[in-house]
Amino acid sequence: MNLVDMTLQRSFPTVMVPRNEAAAEMETSGERLLIAENGVFLEIRRSWINLVRQVARFTVRTAVPYGRVVESTKLSFDRIPPDLVGQFAVMARKAFPNETGAWIVWSATTQAFRLAPVRIISHSGGSLRYEPPALVGDEVLVVDCHSHGKHPAYFSSTDNEDDRHDVKMALVIGNCDRSNPSIAARLCAKGIFEETERVPQAWYQAVWATEAV
Repeated sequence: MNLVDMTLQRSFPTVMVPRNEAAAEMETSGERLLIAENGVFLEIRRSWINLVRQVARFTVRTAVPYGRVVESTKLSFDRIPPDLVGQFAVMARKAFPNETGAWIVWSATTQAFRLAPVRIISHSGGSLRYEPPALVGDEVLVVDCHSHGKHPAYFSSTDNEDDRHDVKMALVIGNCDRSNPSIAARLCAKGIFEETERVPQAWYQAVWATEAV
């Protein structure tokens, strides 16, 4: 096998899931494919999340001599602080009618979250170009936030293209001129998008609490 393919396969290995014991855990951050009796699964590990999702099913009843896998999500913290969502709502109102953005980042060493504004290159009422914020130590992106100005919160085709290589939560705050702005949130995991059916009530309360700011 040529060097390029060897390097690619080492960076994204495929594991045949044992039938009679658990598969060895991933030792470092990265991704791998799990070939199981019940399909093909993507496993992702980051300092803040361990995730397993099914990405393919077998179309024929071929006997596959491997073990089964179940989807799972394990976070390294209890919850994302609602007050940081409220802080971003303040930013969104100040930027109105233009869009703006920020990251909610987390450190495994300190177990602390903070809101880090992005470095805006250009923005308008319907677009945002930016550079990522500077991170400190082992901080990592957990929630990628952006606002929609006067427009409702939703994920556009542009968002889908921008997010398809990332592992993060994504948050949009829309209708930023209202006292009760709209909110959309989803998990992004290497092209897997899982939109949150019910955004945490604490997030709405934090956003509403910024009305007088």
